[in-house]
Amino acid sequence: MIVTAAGTYTPSGRELTGPVDTVEKLDKLIRWASLTPLGAPAQIWIVGQGACELLGWIIDPGSEDDVDDMEALRNRAAQELTAVLHATLTPMLNAGWELRGDPGHVVHLSRSIGNFTSMIDVVIEPYVWTYWNKDFGWHNRVGDMGILGSPTAGTYLPDDDLPAARELGRRLAWCAKHLGVLPGPTPARTGAALVDKIKRERTRSGKGIVVTTPGSVPPLDGPPRGDLEPAVGWTRVPDTQDVDGTSRLVSIDQRAAYLASAGMLEFGYGQPTHLTGNAAAAAAVGEKGAPFGLWRITLPPGHALSLPEKLPLPHPHMLADQPVQTWVTTVSLDGLCSPVADGGIGADRGDLDITEAWVYPQQGRALDKWAKILREARKAAVDTDDDATKRFLGTCYKGYIGRMVNPDMWAAKQMHHHHQPLWRASIIAHCRWRGRRVAMRIAREHNRWPVRTVTDSWVYLLSGGEDIADPSDALGKMSVEKDVVLTDTLLSAFTSAQDVHEVNLAIKAAFADNEDTAADDGEGVL
Repeated sequence: MIVTAAGTYTPSGRELTGPVDTVEKLDKLIRWASLTPLGAPAQIWIVGQGACELLGWIIDPGSEDDVDDMEALRNRAAQELTAVLHATLTPMLNAGWELRGDPGHVVHLSRSIGNFTSMIDVVIEPYVWTYWNKDFGWHNRVGDMGILGSPTAGTYLPDDDLPAARELGRRLAWCAKHLGVLPGPTPARTGAALVDKIKRERTRSGKGIVVTTPGSVPPLDGPPRGDLEPAVGWTRVPDTQDVDGTSRLVSIDQRAAYLASAGMLEFGYGQPTHLTGNAAAAAAVGEKGAPFGLWRITLPPGHALSLPEKLPLPHPHMLADQPVQTWVTTVSLDGLCSPVADGGIGADRGDLDITEAWVYPQQGRALDKWAKILREARKAAVDTDDDATKRFLGTCYKGYIGRMVNPDMWAAKQMHHHHQPLWRASIIAHCRWRGRRVAMRIAREHNRWPVRTVTDSWVYLLSGGEDIADPSDALGKMSVEKDVVLTDTLLSAFTSAQDVHEVNLAIKAAFADNEDTAADDGEGVL
């Protein structure tokens, strides 16, 4: 249900009641409405400052123009909002409602009658910006705010209350229709709600993979070195051959890369077995290939291999001049063993000196249905030019996969199974190897090599008519992200660049005018 200063509405726009001008009326409204949950607690959305003022929910933290640090302003506003809500919600608490956690931009309410517990989330739209995490913004930017959209991308709700309520209703109905769940308080939680909906269905039917335990990183030697499978960040100085005859700077990236990989990969679950020595080496060469897990291998020095000079080394942990002992996922093990022409190093498993492994007893495509639902919803958004819902879906799968690594996000007992850092590492590795394989194909077919790669995007210098993108619309395939005709000044910046810093500056300058209209399918925000 949507509440504005003028009245209350269903998502379809049907008017239900007049203004809600006291917290007592809000309590009566919730009881009268008997809303049903949909993959998440039922929701009441308070839209517009006017509706907040009627309920006494007014804060004045100051203006973003007066502060250097947006996060400090957000924190102050969030504290003020919590204090105001605590002070005004007494009538609801007296009527039998309980608060789950501190109230903020979402007020989580529950009320028990006998064995039945009713849960309602009251979402306060004008104050959603007070919630700071990487789903909603970073540095001094306000980013995507879930189903509400992004102010910077122009997909936020309209300014006026009734058009805003109408558009929010449309988006909520779209979410219910295409995902079968209500949007969570953050995009990552929406992704989790969809996983849990599928889990409930599979538990009831007894069909399909049901993962009920977290997949914490096993105890590895020494402290972990940041990401298990880092994304790539690499630039090189172009040579004469790269620059001759070129007139464009083109960035290609994988269409919804993480979503594509999430649906394809087999993920391990259950309690892993620790193997050492010959047992670890033997496990990597099973009949069906290496099982899902982590492998302690030795990466040979890059210079000892016959690798293309104009690509980054095949694995981010690899060094040019010395061997490196490190842990990799099964995805990287397979990638390293693939031929150089497909992006690998052509290694046999024995060449990698596997000394230790953690191997999972069960594995399967645990996220296949999740990815299918999101893929079909994304197609519906793309086919109807619905940029707001397409962007929302992007934040859902990126946010969920990004948060798999963080156990604090999933502290509640019923949320533990969402903590899957090895799944996330495998997805990142899969996208990285797929991009490298494409770069090798482009080199074969077009004799062009990239000058930069960041995560899953690759930047090339090309001539007028060259097209290096994939013809297919399938997810994971390379599409053009940015395509800029180079001025003489920019071309000469590439020609005269002495180091990678100067190349990065030239790329940044070339794409500067294109920055706001860039496709949002890159995964670099995780």
